[in-house]
Amino acid sequence: MEFTRRTGLAALTLGVLATSGIGTATAGPTKDASEEAQLQKLYKQALAEGGTLTVYAGGSEAGQNDFLKDAFVRKFPNIKVNIVVDYSSTHDARIDNQIAERHVVADVVHIQNLDDYPRWKKEGVLERYKPVGWDRVYGEFKDREGYYTGLFVVGFSNVTATKLGDSAPVEAQDFLKPEFKNRLAFTYPNGDDAVLYYFKQLTDTYGFDYLKKLLGQNPTFVRDASHLIGTSDYDATFGTAGGQPGLSQQTYPQHSPWIAWPQTGAILKNAPHKAAAKLYLSWVLSKQTQQDVLGSWAWSVRNDVAAPSGRKGIFDYKNMNPLGLRDFMSDRAALDRYKALITLYVGEVKGVKPSDPKNILGLYPVDQNGTQG
Repeated sequence: MEFTRRTGLAALTLGVLATSGIGTATAGPTKDASEEAQLQKLYKQALAEGGTLTVYAGGSEAGQNDFLKDAFVRKFPNIKVNIVVDYSSTHDARIDNQIAERHVVADVVHIQNLDDYPRWKKEGVLERYKPVGWDRVYGEFKDREGYYTGLFVVGFSNVTATKLGDSAPVEAQDFLKPEFKNRLAFTYPNGDDAVLYYFKQLTDTYGFDYLKKLLGQNPTFVRDASHLIGTSDYDATFGTAGGQPGLSQQTYPQHSPWIAWPQTGAILKNAPHKAAAKLYLSWVLSKQTQQDVLGSWAWSVRNDVAAPSGRKGIFDYKNMNPLGLRDFMSDRAALDRYKALITLYVGEVKGVKPSDPKNILGLYPVDQNGTQG
């Protein structure tokens, strides 16, 4: 599932609007002269290195991060950028294999598996680097020694059909109303750790009796539920983001648990294009990018950038802990036990993997076509 399925058409559209100066999260000037000078210096270094960059990004559909790629290339037109999207659990195995084979082709990695970064740091396979804007990043979202840092904050909550209007479900108990029987779709919680954590929050709060009642609604479980909402068959889901523009909308419960986390990035120590990697991370963390490219839909990891319009600050929600997913994923044994339990209720994951249905990416992809480096 991953956050970036939301950034298919929806976030790509937002990215285009944002980089045009429309719909930004905060008003006023967004360009910091000091940061801009540092970025231009890094740009020159990246060009001298060869002007190539490969990013491994967690996600569920090819092209979901093109809004980032396109904005970056508009800013730095002479850099050739490849962003390879795959499930985070596939990318981390791929990166481990590249490191073991001494054939690293990825320069930057930003994936959902928050537990990988401390492990990679301990193993000595990350480059120590504090990007432009690093001093402004919340301490909770970064490694204080500079080996990895949160890049933007993703939130999973409700996605409901716009046609429902005020009758759309908001709190967890609303999804149990009779009118939503046979009208709900969910991403398999045992197929994505963030969705699994969402369900964990609900069963911790309301008990497994809640899950039993939810299953009594006869929901459909798929690899990626968000794109189904607003169609003729499905009205609502939770544990996701985005959906289809015009057909569905994202809302946040006031009382029920939901989740958010800092999508985290790092440079691999043996990355072939370190200068370009440093430019990319610095550009993502720059105030201008945090406001104008990401600020329409994601919370900033910086303490000097306002929350998206209509939302509270990321640490101001009483029913959401932005560090919770990190803690959940850090205890793999407990996570696997809960996943096995959930599987008893929802069944094994079925369906084609959205990000790579033909399994063509292979061991060393340098682009989304599976070209091997």
